[in-house]
Amino acid sequence: MILPFPPYAPDVADYQGASTKLATNVVPRADGYGPFKDLVVYTSALPAACRGYFYARKSDGSIKIFAGTTTKLYLLNNTDFSWTDVSAGGGSYSALSNNAHWQFAQFGNFVIAVQANVAPQVYDLSSSSAFAALSGSPPQAAYISVVGRFVVLTGHLSNPYRIQWSGLGDATNWASGSNSSDFQDLPDGGVVRGAAGGEFGAIFQESTIRRMNYVPGSPLIFSIDRVAQDIGLFAPYSLVSNGNVNFFLSAQGFMRMQIGGIPEPIGKERIDRTFLADYDTGSVHMIIAATEPESTRVYWCYKSQAGATGLFDKILSFDFALNRWGGVISSQGEYLASMARPGLTLENLDSISGSLDALPFSLDDVSSASLAKLSAINSSHRLCFYTGSNLEATLDTSEQVLDGSRRVRVKGIRPVTDAVNCYGSVSSRERPQDTVTYSAEQIVNARGLCPANVSTRMARGHIRIPAGETWSYALGCEPDFAQEGKK
Repeated sequence: MILPFPPYAPDVADYQGASTKLATNVVPRADGYGPFKDLVVYTSALPAACRGYFYARKSDGSIKIFAGTTTKLYLLNNTDFSWTDVSAGGGSYSALSNNAHWQFAQFGNFVIAVQANVAPQVYDLSSSSAFAALSGSPPQAAYISVVGRFVVLTGHLSNPYRIQWSGLGDATNWASGSNSSDFQDLPDGGVVRGAAGGEFGAIFQESTIRRMNYVPGSPLIFSIDRVAQDIGLFAPYSLVSNGNVNFFLSAQGFMRMQIGGIPEPIGKERIDRTFLADYDTGSVHMIIAATEPESTRVYWCYKSQAGATGLFDKILSFDFALNRWGGVISSQGEYLASMARPGLTLENLDSISGSLDALPFSLDDVSSASLAKLSAINSSHRLCFYTGSNLEATLDTSEQVLDGSRRVRVKGIRPVTDAVNCYGSVSSRERPQDTVTYSAEQIVNARGLCPANVSTRMARGHIRIPAGETWSYALGCEPDFAQEGKK
């Protein structure tokens, strides 16, 4: 008999009174759970805390990486991995609000950066050496997306209920009525907190979601239809798209919404209550979503109540293909995003390090540089990738009871994992009202057993895989037990 680690559901663990989470520092797999890797530094430090970053692809396939701080915009030097100030005129912008980040979008050769206190900024990948104000008098806005061949701005400084789009195929045309450029003021649903792009747009307000459908030749330009009532976007930066699916955090919990569909809860009685009780209500802007293109996972980082100011300290992972959550991941940083590495030549390596052994990253990583991976700006303002050694992982099985009165003596557990070195222990308690206690931790022996000697009515298996251990999956535990009497 194998007791599998259940699909991660801390809400259930809370209900059962478990003293530990069911899983930490693991991601979901079809055969159980896999490891999550530590951060590896890739660049030098930004001059100040990162408030958003983005990568763009040039027409030749090369990568440009941009980052924003409270008052500046920077471009990564692809030769020595330092940051160059590319703010307009070399000056400083009006400071970001404390609860906001820069947002970026690529539209052809243009990279457009927005924040509500500054006119939209543009960098031409084919010719620019610095950002400049986007021409056409676009509105100051907090959020940007690309819907079809239109640039869409939301979170307007002057009118938070408005959504406005550029001319068709022209990011510099913002004159209403010219080349299909126009705006729409939304009468209800609260302020607009963002829009998801693609062939069809989705407008996310405080308590309403609307769909944008382009209608060629119509004076309406876009038909805007309500999709959901009393469901909206709770955290503006929790919205992310993967393929034809949007993922976001609403006031009711984590949701996903297919293009053309309606919102579907994905965290109900699985993770929502635990998250809502743990996140810092004063740091909603630190709830940031990112996808991992090489997998089918979506990640949300957030600042917990115990976290340091200005930093996220926990990450949640959800595999939408498996419809499973991973464990809470302990990782600290300033911002989270999917990022591709710029290419390198052998000559470039000389400017980074005089020794191959001293390189801060693996050459294997550079060989797949064009593939976007999960990354973060760490607390030292450096861009890092989650490609390091495996973090320490812990996993618990669900709690087991023979029947209402029978006791059981657990002699040990056999972890079902390919980790050579792992440790096991057994929990015990007599009643659901009691606090969970654990036996002394034991390393797996030559028989594959983590010995224990626990007499209890309710038990669960707990394993810990140390940091740096090489492993790929952990499925569950095989208990070695015997039935006892009723007393």
